Amino acid sequence: MEMSRISRVTAEMKAAGLSQILITATTSVYYLTGFWVEPHERLLALYLDAEGKAVLYGNEIFGLPSTPELPVVTHKDGEDPVADLARAVQPGTLGVDKFWYSKFLIGLMEHRPDVRPVHGSMPVDLCRKLKDEAERAAMRHSSAMNDQVVAAAIGAIRPGVRENELAALVNREFVARGADCEGRQLVCFGANGADPHHSGDSTVLQPGDSVIFDIFTPISRYWCDMTRTVFYQTVSDKQREVYELVRQANEAAEAMVRPGVLLSDLDRCARDIITKGGYGPYFTHRLGHGCGLDCHEPPDVSGVSDTPLEPGMVFSVEPGIYLPGKFGVRIEDLVLVTEDGCEVLNHYPKDLQVVG
Repeated sequence: MEMSRISRVTAEMKAAGLSQILITATTSVYYLTGFWVEPHERLLALYLDAEGKAVLYGNEIFGLPSTPELPVVTHKDGEDPVADLARAVQPGTLGVDKFWYSKFLIGLMEHRPDVRPVHGSMPVDLCRKLKDEAERAAMRHSSAMNDQVVAAAIGAIRPGVRENELAALVNREFVARGADCEGRQLVCFGANGADPHHSGDSTVLQPGDSVIFDIFTPISRYWCDMTRTVFYQTVSDKQREVYELVRQANEAAEAMVRPGVLLSDLDRCARDIITKGGYGPYFTHRLGHGCGLDCHEPPDVSGVSDTPLEPGMVFSVEPGIYLPGKFGVRIEDLVLVTEDGCEVLNHYPKDLQVVG
């Protein structure tokens, strides 16, 4: 058990008026217990009360050891997965993880009509939002590996290459650097880059194409996430204009990062630059998202996120411009809020590159 983290979570529970919560997301259970379980369709639930009493419920197939500080209650396949849990929860309000399957929640409510479920993820989310020193070190390492992988991917650009070939190379490069699994990636050539979430296919690289690499994966459980855009053989005046505008927006928002600044101010800073440059309607998504044990986690970096920055927050800064049928540009770094400013975790250059 991570007792210091448990204490922080119970403090947030009391502040929220919650006497008991269920924590069911794999990453949040790991954050508090050190046990990594991907339950798929089976039940995994950490019951925690505001005094710090914790019990872990799961299928016996998970092989979880029971200890005095963290008792484990198991059930078998074919048994009612929520029966033991239903006997343990107290009447009244129960905070429930936003990711818990409805089949388990409905089953619990059928057993215990005296329990009123409410949103219960916030106490853990607020604690996970602020990375401790070990987590910061892990994210620096994963981002350093990401710098190396994007360099390898850009270096592999050649005549006739397909998007999915470069995507496969990203996978191999991540695994070679100790990633927990193959990398996730968005590799987009030319007009495909105008779709912010285009999935690489058999599109062949053409002279004059923009090439977007958005690559991300967990390394020792902690995610990296970055995006770089380069151009193949030539770059047009329009592409250069768009690229420099996105780079300016990225760097200006990062320069604002320090404790006390609102997340919404960062989004507004980048968006204003792109809007004044004449491309406001083509910046179609939020500026960024929190990153850690999940690639996308709180805080949300958007125009409605009036949350002040605090030391230990890690999130992406990723403005983009997407011109349908033509091309797209996105530049993304992960940043860490420090005691007096900002540490940019990615170091691969952002100067405009024409390759090949």
